[in-house]
Amino acid sequence: MLSSGVVGVLVGHPFDTVKVRLQVQRFDKPLYRGTFHCFQSIIRQETVFGLYKGIGSPMMGLTFINAIVFGVQGNTMRMLGEDTPTNQFLAGAAAGILQSVICCPMELAKTRMQMQDTGQKKSSSKKLYKNSLDCLWHIYRREGLRGINRGMVTTLVREAPGFGVYFWSYAVLTQSLGCEPSDRYMIPKLLFSGGMAGIASWIVTYPADVIKSRLQADGVGGVNQYSSIADCVRQSVRKEGYMVFTRGLTSTVIRAFPVNAATFATVTLVLTYARGEEEGPEECEPRHPDRHESG
Repeated sequence: MLSSGVVGVLVGHPFDTVKVRLQVQRFDKPLYRGTFHCFQSIIRQETVFGLYKGIGSPMMGLTFINAIVFGVQGNTMRMLGEDTPTNQFLAGAAAGILQSVICCPMELAKTRMQMQDTGQKKSSSKKLYKNSLDCLWHIYRREGLRGINRGMVTTLVREAPGFGVYFWSYAVLTQSLGCEPSDRYMIPKLLFSGGMAGIASWIVTYPADVIKSRLQADGVGGVNQYSSIADCVRQSVRKEGYMVFTRGLTSTVIRAFPVNAATFATVTLVLTYARGEEEGPEECEPRHPDRHESG
């Protein structure tokens, strides 16, 4: 549902901004010492609005991504027939692959906007991008379609297993917790299952997300550091060790649970009011939220 996705974006975007800043900051001259220092620094230097830089991109892509994810996942499950955790993984992976077409350019614009005017309280009069659409148009004019799809391979590597794990773990958790429509604790169980599924999916795919962010932010300062995915991995590991693949993970884990909880709570409320105040959701598993800005 659109309303649940909007809630997810609003709750999760500040955490995403912190994640991206930590993932791509220079190792030899770091601006931030950690997650909470990054939060404090952004608010102090750029005001609270600094945490919401680039939010226009996920807001614009929300409807398209949700339509693709819900449509592909549902149709794939119908094709597979039996509702099992394994089939949920396969359906989720299929949805993740197809929605990457929208997700990749959306996150490219988001990342570029999040990195713009870093540490500046007032936006520079000479800022490169006016908004997310202007950012994509600017990249397209300079680099063509290849530039718009920068990071597509790493997005696919992240999204396929990420969505697969998300739907699989959600199915396993709801089944294990014995979620039934008549259960008075059904809603807390759904919220817990969704939140934990979001955390699991991000932990599994986080290294790919670090590389994706670095590739998409590459060139913001006018100089490209990486010539390919392999080059980005080599340089990152050589300079920072394997712990580089955990940069910003704390922010992501903190974000994953409440964002998915907010999304499921909103879905439940909308379904409740739509069917009447005395009726609850008819089934244990409401539509699954998009795990990006809602997980």
